[in-house]
Amino acid sequence: MYGHVRTITRDEPISMIKVSVNRADLTLIDHAYTNDDGSYSVGVPAGETVTVRFDTHHSLNNADSWQPSLVTEVIADDAVPLDRHLVRVGQFADTARGIDILAAGLLASAVEGPEYAAHATTRLPRIKQDTLFLQHIQAALLEHFTEQTDA
Repeated sequence: MYGHVRTITRDEPISMIKVSVNRADLTLIDHAYTNDDGSYSVGVPAGETVTVRFDTHHSLNNADSWQPSLVTEVIADDAVPLDRHLVRVGQFADTARGIDILAAGLLASAVEGPEYAAHATTRLPRIKQDTLFLQHIQAALLEHFTEQTDA
């Protein structure tokens, strides 16, 4: 599986984004980081249905810069690239992009630890959601990650 990660506003490449590939039971198959040109390549068995999360990593200097993104039910192959655009923290996210960011946060809440939570509590409040329901999900995720950092 391969592709590029770019900014949503200017289509510029984003380096050092962690691309994690999970099975349906959330076990990690593999992960990689984007290069300077925003490209990545991850070893995934062809034909396997996977979930792919594009996110920052707590140990990198971009950990508070980008909102995550999630693609579910992807059939892995090397014929078609899986490209993604990310929203910079603090930028407006339309409803569909807001759902995408929150879905990635939900997956992270199931597989990540306190190191991730510390950065999630910085990024989550800076999503500008335009529906009350999404604001409630955002608040619940923020509460979850805050509890992880306090533990």
